[in-house]
Amino acid sequence: MPISIRLPEEIEHRLNELAARTGRSKTFYATEAILEHLDDLEDLYLAEQRLVDIRTGRSQAASLEEVMRRYDLEN
Repeated sequence: MPISIRLPEEIEHRLNELAARTGRSKTFYATEAILEHLDDLEDLYLAEQRLVDIRTGRSQAASLEEVMRRYDLEN
């Protein structure tokens, strides 16, 4: 699926330089950057949403001990 993004001029310059020096496309490096960081971004935003859910009472937190008991992970 094609996407279009506007990059800050400095980042665009760096990306152009990297692509020119290595013979790879800007798309290759943009894809690599997204793949490298997408898991972290998903984790961050899902954790933030979970925190909102806990603070608003839509969800409850569990202690580590409770989770270990629930899933039979004790020694």
